[in-house]
Amino acid sequence: MKFPRLRTILLVPVVLFALVYVAGVITLARHNDPVAVLEALPTQSATIAIFGASGTAGDGILKAAMADSDIGKIHVITRRPTPRIEAGVASGKVQMTLHMDYLNYSEVHEQIAQADAVYWAIGISSVGIDEETYGMIHVDFPRQFVEEWIDVSEKTDISFHYISSSDISEDSRAMWAREKVRAEKTLFATAEGTNLRVIAYRPDYIGPTNEEAHIGQDLLYWFFKPVGAAVRATQIGQAMIEVTARGPQFENGDYLGTWNITRYSHAYEERQESAELPE
Repeated sequence: MKFPRLRTILLVPVVLFALVYVAGVITLARHNDPVAVLEALPTQSATIAIFGASGTAGDGILKAAMADSDIGKIHVITRRPTPRIEAGVASGKVQMTLHMDYLNYSEVHEQIAQADAVYWAIGISSVGIDEETYGMIHVDFPRQFVEEWIDVSEKTDISFHYISSSDISEDSRAMWAREKVRAEKTLFATAEGTNLRVIAYRPDYIGPTNEEAHIGQDLLYWFFKPVGAAVRATQIGQAMIEVTARGPQFENGDYLGTWNITRYSHAYEERQESAELPE
């Protein structure tokens, strides 16, 4: 009996993977459902607050917000400054507040009371982290913030934009996936019946901004992007700004996966391009 050569055995899974990958690329290319450009533009400049701006996702969100002319003021609540935060402060658009206790926000009540929207990008990897610590950072930190923000907000309509994750489930064997679900449910329930809407963002791979990405991160981004499993951090920021501008179109408990993050990022870019065209 003649057995297949080792080379053939090794080649089969590679070919199967390539076929699945190409099928994913073709499916995504055919799945074109753009979001209509928002025509009713905001009547006044927005004030936002960003938490986690020193991290990968938060840096991209801050970059997008700094470039948006409809955002008048950005409060960055952070443990440490970064070159982008410092550049924003120097421009006059960003007010940075150093803050260490994320279970008590009394020292930043004045800043958050002014905010129309809060973009939350605080998070850590689950590698080497126990469940209690991971849950405190991803569930308790934002829950405590939302409770205090509702109490001190001066606005009648506010929104909280929380970066969650894809492939999360209460039944997952992965601790982080269960905790992200718990975070979403806790935040949605806290906002129920209040002037707050919580919207969750569930991206797959998040590519850092071009300035911050190293070659390995860029390779991962360009590998996952063709099959719709990657977004740039700036795209998340653009999607958050677009969702904020659309207000009541989104309800408390809504969430956007990678595909919808990309769609609303594109809608944001088209709106900006339309605004720049001469009349």
